[in-house]
Amino acid sequence: MRFAHLDYAASAPCVRAAADAVQDLIPWCGSVHRGTGIRSRTSTRAYERARERVATFVGARPADAVVFTRNTTDALNLLARALPDGTTTIVFDTEHHANLLPWPRQLRLPCPETPDEAVAAVERALATVRGPALVAVTAASNVTGEIWPVRRIADVAHAHGARVAVDAAQLAPHSPVLLTDLGVDYLAFSGHKLYAPFGAGVLAGRSDWLDAAPPYLSGGGASAAVGDQPGDVTWTTGPARHEGGTPNLLGAAALGAVCAALHRADRAALQAREQELLARLRDGLTTIPGAVEVTAFRGAAPRVGIVSLALPGHDPARIATHLADRYGIGVRAGQFCAHPLTRRLIAGQATTPCGDGTPGLLRVSFGLGTRDDDVDRLVSALGALISTRS
Repeated sequence: MRFAHLDYAASAPCVRAAADAVQDLIPWCGSVHRGTGIRSRTSTRAYERARERVATFVGARPADAVVFTRNTTDALNLLARALPDGTTTIVFDTEHHANLLPWPRQLRLPCPETPDEAVAAVERALATVRGPALVAVTAASNVTGEIWPVRRIADVAHAHGARVAVDAAQLAPHSPVLLTDLGVDYLAFSGHKLYAPFGAGVLAGRSDWLDAAPPYLSGGGASAAVGDQPGDVTWTTGPARHEGGTPNLLGAAALGAVCAALHRADRAALQAREQELLARLRDGLTTIPGAVEVTAFRGAAPRVGIVSLALPGHDPARIATHLADRYGIGVRAGQFCAHPLTRRLIAGQATTPCGDGTPGLLRVSFGLGTRDDDVDRLVSALGALISTRS
């Protein structure tokens, strides 16, 4: 039986472009930026080529920096450490923990009922802020798949002199994420959700705050000159300032290769295919008694290939385990590192806690490589499991 991976929102399978990039580079691995031998020079070129590919993928502007990190969480924590003193961060309680927890001086907003209300809430909040401000918002929810009105939020933020950072971890695999089109200042995403291996992520955006901040990691590469006394250090500027230590060359190369492949691809055709699968899934789920699709926004909103379900009377964790063990289908159960949002979505639903006693949902997510029969198998298997436990 073919395994149906329907947990792309957690981690996507690696595509051939990533595997080929790693395989081609392994025989030539050397120290990046730290040698004159053929291995070092080859590795340095590969690392910086990957940076260029990512820059093209995000539509980086001439003054923007592209910093390689470990993942989205790492990227957003880096930016949080680089904020000027006194910066207020405005963030919704609907965020993934990666975009909810790192920010200092946080002004947290409740879940809006509509995209229009999200924009209005940001405008009201910014009217109360004095000094520098940053709006941190997701591009697409990792729980519901709903796409947020990032461009409109950015326009409002910039009218108030604030900057915008976007968690693009869930949008980047499904749609172009150009800094200029989104109108944002910073963009963060993870390689492992973008069909590349674990361990590489990106923070891309305006370089001034990054160049003015202390290095995220103090050490070799981040330092241009070190004197004899403690604290006698001249730090580099540009991406190297925050990439101290030996970088993840293979991760960066793989991520750059995927970005290049997606940049060449017909993203409109891929999006259209995804929407067909999404409609097929949602239609099928309506046939399952008691299953309730959850959404943050009231009414229809554009979304990527993510659907979460409340299953009253059923433990989502047990259902997910049975789907894997009996039917060869991988999904996700729980709160998806978005606890405040998940609790809000579950409120009012007669849900059964997961095996560990916490409330939870069942999430289905897909991407490149998902087929019609994967969706149909999921609907059929879930219907069988629900009916036998009713």
